[in-house]
Amino acid sequence: MNILGIETTCDETSAAIVGLDGEGGAVIRANEVLSQIAEHAAYGGVVPEIAARAHVEVLDRLIERALEQAGTGLDDLDGIAVAAGPGLIGGVLVGLVTAKTLSLVTRKPLLAVNHLEAHALTARLTDGLAFPYLLLLASGGHTQLVAVKGVGDYVRLGGTIDDAIGEAFDKAAKLLGLGYPGGPEVERMAEAGDAERFALPRPMLGRREADFSLSGLKTALRVEAERIAPLAERDVADLCASFQAAVTDVVVDRARVALRAFSGVAGHPTALVAAGGVSANGAIRRALAALAGEAGLAFVAPPLALCGDNGAMIAWAGLERLRLGLTDDLTAPARARWPFAERPSAAVAG
Repeated sequence: MNILGIETTCDETSAAIVGLDGEGGAVIRANEVLSQIAEHAAYGGVVPEIAARAHVEVLDRLIERALEQAGTGLDDLDGIAVAAGPGLIGGVLVGLVTAKTLSLVTRKPLLAVNHLEAHALTARLTDGLAFPYLLLLASGGHTQLVAVKGVGDYVRLGGTIDDAIGEAFDKAAKLLGLGYPGGPEVERMAEAGDAERFALPRPMLGRREADFSLSGLKTALRVEAERIAPLAERDVADLCASFQAAVTDVVVDRARVALRAFSGVAGHPTALVAAGGVSANGAIRRALAALAGEAGLAFVAPPLALCGDNGAMIAWAGLERLRLGLTDDLTAPARARWPFAERPSAAVAG
């Protein structure tokens, strides 16, 4: 089985081929990813119009390269999977129209994948993980703690009420005059910094619900930076280290609360999983691995190449859905917003 996966929801254009080996294990046969960081860096964030045009210019070529690397042709595919949202609507449309065209021409099943669901299922692509498991999905636009019970069966245990974690890192980097994307820059500077120099808050720490709030932490960082301005390089490093430590403490506390709530909605988890671009952060990975160890669980995070947006995760989610007969027709819509997990009822959650 071979599935083509197309990802164009934000500022990475990607095409991948994922299949199964003779024993039913996942195989990434190709995963072509083209980042647009250089195009957006001058603006300090993603410009939707620029992103959509860039997808149009390169997507066909990336699909050709993925097919060539996988040693397969369009007629040999078993399905066409595409991220149909959530994301920047212009980019989503580029990928979805391309996938619909290929599906129509080749008569292969169309699989309109929720981009967030693809992140949620990546642990099964890389580690063959069994359901159910607790997922921390953390990226530039999303922060959620989710009980992953099965394909299409997700319960949101907590989420952010303001900034996503990746968004907070980007804003912190911009405030401190660092480059874009901000997450890797803050992490790089934090390695040389003193995390105890600034007493930054840990919002929502100890709350019963597994929700996040990061706007207050961001404001506290700005207040400290303004208090000691002008900033020397050492000041920036210490601010980054203090900020990263605060985020990490919040993530661990919120995940601990979600682990306590998990049994009420999904039984005993097989693992604690981190996915999304923020899962590439080393400090957060190490802290979550320690938490999983305390709970007697495995900790699973994708290889760094699969933390960000990529076509392989879309192809795998499509493959998972195809095996269950969950295909789509050519009326599948492009969605700027598309929740993939809902809160449980208060009675169940309590």
